Amino acid sequence: MKVLNFGSLNLDYVYQVNSILIPGETQASTDRKIFCGGKGLNQSIALAKAGVTVYHAGMIGEGGEILLETCRENNVNTKFIRQISGPSGHTVIQVDKNGQNCILLYGGANRSITREFANEVLEHFEKGDILLLQNEINELDYIIERASQKEIKIFLNPSPYNDNLKKCDLNKVGMFLVNEIEGGQITGEKEPDKILEKFKEMYPKASVVLTLGGDGSMYQDETGICRQNIFKVKAVDTTAAGDTFTGYFIASILDGMKQAEGLRMAAKASSIAVSRPGAAASIPLRDEVMKALGEDL
Repeated sequence: MKVLNFGSLNLDYVYQVNSILIPGETQASTDRKIFCGGKGLNQSIALAKAGVTVYHAGMIGEGGEILLETCRENNVNTKFIRQISGPSGHTVIQVDKNGQNCILLYGGANRSITREFANEVLEHFEKGDILLLQNEINELDYIIERASQKEIKIFLNPSPYNDNLKKCDLNKVGMFLVNEIEGGQITGEKEPDKILEKFKEMYPKASVVLTLGGDGSMYQDETGICRQNIFKVKAVDTTAAGDTFTGYFIASILDGMKQAEGLRMAAKASSIAVSRPGAAASIPLRDEVMKALGEDL
């Protein structure tokens, strides 16, 4: 079984501010750093650091060499990353004194995926392999359709939620990995239990991982629901929290762990990530996560 993450690669420009700006406000930042990120890259690195052999497919532009190097340094297979002319995808991120963030995203090269490229990549994968997707690249609907035809298992993190997802046949998704905002946007519900209930009604064959910020996480499949609390830490930067959780939970599935064990490992990995600055750079290695879990027993 092979794992393919077809997703974004971004340069993250992270500004430290006292508080997240409101409309019309001008505020001096106290610091700026540049990190490698993008939900796709973050989740590939989280998978790799959790011990999974993962292939990343995507596009980089000018100045994107550091993104390629970062993938390689973190043992992500870069066979399916292509460089094109024009700017790489990038974000402008504000991080406040409490570690909360807001993100402005520019797609750049991430929005240059062609159907020919998608076909070229998917030719190397087959029935039973796993395809992880987010919503920061174009041609998502086509990629889902082609992967489904090949009977590849599709795991979707529908972030950011927008009209592009309405073109996708989400009945072909085997697992949704969503936070409570995305879950609410898809289902129209607000309460976690009702979000999961609606998912079961809308997509009865899919399992769902629902992250709830400070209220922990939940997992639902045909056997029922399990829950996990957070590990409380002082948050420095929450940028890659969800991506870390996603990578580690998928790793737990591949390792045959029980869902409750997988949620616990993913929660611990996420808690370590938020205690550090940056996105990809903040994601911990599996040995560190397992040692921290052992210390909690």
